[in-house]
Amino acid sequence: MEVAPVFDEFDPESDCDCPGCIHRRRAMAHALPVSLGGHPAAHGARRALVVAAAAGTVLGGGQVLPAVAAPDAGQHPGRPPGAVPGAPADEDPGAVPGADARVDPGPGSPQGGTSGLHGAPGASGTPGPTEAAPRPMTRSAILARAGTWVAAQVPYSMSKYWSDGYRQDCSGFVSMAWNLGGNEWTGSLAKYGVRITKAQLQPGDMLLFHNPANPEKGSHVTIFGGWANTARTQYIAYEQTRPHARKQTTPYAYWSNGSRYLAYRYKGVTGGAPGGARPGTGTAYPGAGSFGPGANNKYVTQLGKALVSRGGGRFYTSGPGPRWSDADRRATQAFQLAQGWKGKDADGLPGPGTWSYLMSGKGRDIPRAGAGAGGSQGRAPVYPGSGVFRPGRSSPSVEELGRQLVKKGFGKHYARGPGPQWSESDRRNVEAFQRAQGWRGAAADGYPGPETWRRLFA
Repeated sequence: MEVAPVFDEFDPESDCDCPGCIHRRRAMAHALPVSLGGHPAAHGARRALVVAAAAGTVLGGGQVLPAVAAPDAGQHPGRPPGAVPGAPADEDPGAVPGADARVDPGPGSPQGGTSGLHGAPGASGTPGPTEAAPRPMTRSAILARAGTWVAAQVPYSMSKYWSDGYRQDCSGFVSMAWNLGGNEWTGSLAKYGVRITKAQLQPGDMLLFHNPANPEKGSHVTIFGGWANTARTQYIAYEQTRPHARKQTTPYAYWSNGSRYLAYRYKGVTGGAPGGARPGTGTAYPGAGSFGPGANNKYVTQLGKALVSRGGGRFYTSGPGPRWSDADRRATQAFQLAQGWKGKDADGLPGPGTWSYLMSGKGRDIPRAGAGAGGSQGRAPVYPGSGVFRPGRSSPSVEELGRQLVKKGFGKHYARGPGPQWSESDRRNVEAFQRAQGWRGAAADGYPGPETWRRLFA
């Protein structure tokens, strides 16, 4: 049974977690004026120092009134004196320390409020089309939108807005992933979702902690990307935090205040899998016991359908069906080999890594019979993965895509090129091709999934 590739699901960001660096980042946020999102407590402290300085004069018989001491350099507003600098303000009492424990570099300062795209006034604070009629979104589309910020490493900011108009903080990130009409904050995001339980969580759902007593202390929100282990004590979190958007394995529900997070499902989420999405997207790995000789269950059928959609149809003479067969094993092994996995990682039995790749449309498709891992002349090249087609990425596959778009008559948005650097011209041409297939909404977002790729090179 294979171990999921480290580089895919379990690679944490290389944020510096030393107390000094964390304090510096927090101190910078607290230095902002309140009008730009600075912490009111910090400004109250500064005013207290001014009053104290003025009061430090001789009284009566030579007694000097002591000035008010400056706050401890490592002390966060609301944190008890003596707290370890850089540590989370509120540790989750249920957290179990271990080898993977790390200091939370996430929320600890104010966030932006509601606003329109690019900071326009009014916006989402009043009922609008998003609230009245949520825009339909598949789970794969939500993760794809979240992944664009992760790939671009959008820097964290409570006052700046990314090129798509969404504010670069945690609530702006979720507003973007859910394709809301404006920028929300942790105090308003819940109205766009429906409360669900931990057992009901699926990729694209939201984990939200809003602290109504003091919204500036600990409030945070993440996008749930799927369970990282069978015990469901860790999950893949997509989030906007310092220094930039990231995707990493996270203890449930978060590094701190874990017991106070609530799960929500976007009201507009749909179960379809248009465009590049695959059957079963978002289903948690059911466990190794669901597969292999003698297995007979719905997950075997789900696996088989995903394998067929990834190029494994030639292994099946009938089905796929719920009873495990040698066709399932050979198709699974072909998919594993297409990813470059060897040995036990390509034994034909789906582990968490194989399942994750199949259910989320990641990785390479199964090559056609007689084709190598990179395809062969006269045959469609293997889909390189959605991460290649994102802002800031450069790959020969991008240029290959562009040349095929031109060949198919969808190159009108190129002023020059195409080239290996992904550009807005590539996205607009892909969108035109997708719309020509009759796709709309998230299925025609301009980012090529496996089905877009297959049709383009057919």
